[in-house]
Amino acid sequence: MAAPGRHRHRADRRLRGDPQARHRRGGGRRPRRAVSVPDRKIRVLCVDDHAFLAEGLRARFALERDLEYAGRLPSAEGLVQEVQRQQPDIVLLDIEMPGPDPFEAAAEVRRLCPRSRVVFLSAYVRDHYVSAAFKAGAFGYFSKSDETEHIVDGLRKVSLGQFAFGPKVAERVKPAVPLQHGPAAGDAPRTKLDSLSNRELEVLRLIGRGLSRGDIARTLHRSPKTIDGHRERIMKKLDIHTNPELIRFAISEGLAES
Repeated sequence: MAAPGRHRHRADRRLRGDPQARHRRGGGRRPRRAVSVPDRKIRVLCVDDHAFLAEGLRARFALERDLEYAGRLPSAEGLVQEVQRQQPDIVLLDIEMPGPDPFEAAAEVRRLCPRSRVVFLSAYVRDHYVSAAFKAGAFGYFSKSDETEHIVDGLRKVSLGQFAFGPKVAERVKPAVPLQHGPAAGDAPRTKLDSLSNRELEVLRLIGRGLSRGDIARTLHRSPKTIDGHRERIMKKLDIHTNPELIRFAISEGLAES
């Protein structure tokens, strides 16, 4: 799915900023719960088509005694082979990149290199992205606009086998299992979109594209009354109360583009 790029550059700048900025900004912050630091270095392989962002992460990791930058790939092309060669602890994977589908690549890493854990780092936080990430076996999902401290702490949690996600993602997910367990322990965190059936998701996509109930009924070879029933159930599951709000949700989630 194509998405505007200007937000990505703004997010990149947050991650590549002055390494000392976190100390200058931190004076009035509320203390956060400490995350235990592993005894050995956590090796992180970055997969992102923005070298600028990767260099910012490299500089940030250099400030941490337990994190090590293991290199960068500009796309998911050849990711499994690189993971098999380097055996990083964590693969930090972008979504909007040229090349192979990142969710399929994450699933392949999960299947063939189970000791390397995938964490998504994207400029876009959408329910269907988050859902696809965890279904692919990811251990975490962060926004590029998240504070770097959140991302670093999250990588530590993932290295210990815990799910981790940034504040923007946390607002959208409902953990299906305790957070101290990873994907192997049971179901992954779920979003509201996960509550929809395949048919309801299809109807929602068509709503986002601006089709009328009659057009949707003809497209899916169902009666308008059946489509009305799907719409009502969708709105109830998503806690949406008006048709314009439902259309805006489908568009903002990128469903109209899929």
